[in-house]
Amino acid sequence: MRIRTVREEELPVLRVIERAAGECFRDIGMPEIADDEPPPVEVLAAYRRNGHAWVAADDADRPVAYLIAEVVDGAMHVEQVSVHPAAARRGVGRSLLDHLAGVATGDDLPALTLATFAEVPWNAPYYERCGFRRLDEATLTPGLREIRRREAAYGLDRWPRVCMRRDL
Repeated sequence: MRIRTVREEELPVLRVIERAAGECFRDIGMPEIADDEPPPVEVLAAYRRNGHAWVAADDADRPVAYLIAEVVDGAMHVEQVSVHPAAARRGVGRSLLDHLAGVATGDDLPALTLATFAEVPWNAPYYERCGFRRLDEATLTPGLREIRRREAAYGLDRWPRVCMRRDL
């Protein structure tokens, strides 16, 4: 897999990848997550314009996974990482996270952060294997608190959520 910046014409493909990746939530009793709409192309385009949108491309240079991020409280925050099921379990997600870590280091940012489901095997437990640690409420930055507030307003707190950090 090759990690590269997403191209403008590929933005709709990111939505296809996220929909496909979300289907596995149906199998664990979270159909609302599977049915959730991916970010609109306009939102994805903003991440691209800011230089914070990457894809993992296959040998034919077709995107099979993507990651979008933004800087939150001086750390690079993973907003979304999705891997198409056809490319899953091959280290693609980890490669995207490692690429982001390199970008963050190059930008003199000390860490990656994210918010995720605490008990979904391919969420918090996976990120722990990728070097992230769970943050308790007392260590959340103002920006992470705001992200959690928006998630709760959106209804994501129906399932346990956690913020995580990977120091670089």
